[in-house]
Amino acid sequence: MERPVKVLIVDDSRTMRALIRRALEKEPGLVVCAEAANPIEARDLIIRDQPDVITLDVEMPGMNGLQFLDKIMRLRPIPVVMVSSLTTKGAETAIAALQMGAFDCFPKPECSFGGEAFAGLARLVKQAAQSRPSRAQAHCTAAPHPPSAWGNDFALVAIGASTGGVEAIEKVLSGFPAGGPPIVICQHMPKLFTASFAKRLDHTLSALSVAESENGERLAPGMVRIAAGGEQHTVVERYADGWLRTRLVKAPPVNGHSPSVDVLFDSVAAQVGPNALGILLTGMGQDGAKGLLAMRQAGAMTIAQDHDSSVVYGMPRVAAEIGAACQIVPLNQISRAALSACKK
Repeated sequence: MERPVKVLIVDDSRTMRALIRRALEKEPGLVVCAEAANPIEARDLIIRDQPDVITLDVEMPGMNGLQFLDKIMRLRPIPVVMVSSLTTKGAETAIAALQMGAFDCFPKPECSFGGEAFAGLARLVKQAAQSRPSRAQAHCTAAPHPPSAWGNDFALVAIGASTGGVEAIEKVLSGFPAGGPPIVICQHMPKLFTASFAKRLDHTLSALSVAESENGERLAPGMVRIAAGGEQHTVVERYADGWLRTRLVKAPPVNGHSPSVDVLFDSVAAQVGPNALGILLTGMGQDGAKGLLAMRQAGAMTIAQDHDSSVVYGMPRVAAEIGAACQIVPLNQISRAALSACKK
């Protein structure tokens, strides 16, 4: 019999801690080993109980949650699931946490006392227990002397990612020079989080213009658009004038996600065909794998992240298994592979 996953809950609210505990203890294979109201208590409990996963409140008065997360990642890397309220401030802090190595973020329910409060958190904690929080950081050293310009004439680059994708996307984009083809990205995130992610990338990546996707926006060189979160998908369309544009489509989740990578990739395969480049990064599940295959079958160049550099080798693994990837590449070499790729 496998040992249960031990979870430490860190939240300044006694009510929230009780709700999280109740949600987690309903799930077989999970046990809450301790609760902490602040980082000082949590630090001692980490040493005493050796938890497998930590749920960490994003916004707690009188402390800096990011500083605490940074210490966890540097001194004793443990999978951390950030629990955030769906506010602009909470989303910005959560994105910063993901860039620092947090496994994922779970939005606090608007109605905390509802019967479905924290539904889905137990599944996410189980997934976190299977990850290696230091793995992606260990493989993120940039390749030396990257090319200074695109060596091809792709009309569009499409990127998909999920768990671990915030750090991976920033690593890939940081290796791209200015003036390249437009880039459209689908990262699994709730509403508000995608806007904060785009804003943070735009601040850190001076060579590129990053924003959340908008309906009917014409795509131009140097632009990066992050698929807007919420009950919608971002697709690419080619209009009569020949320009590519983004369109936001209200539709149910696909593969359990909205926005969905498969939906984006399928549209790119249909509208851009062999003039596109597709990249599938770390993530849980299989969203994007079939879409990447559709892109390859349409003549596009396709790249999937390899096992060792993925925080979660799910989406790229399925892509590799079904033959969707022309190349399987470590994270720190993806930008170079993309810059030097030739159209099929």
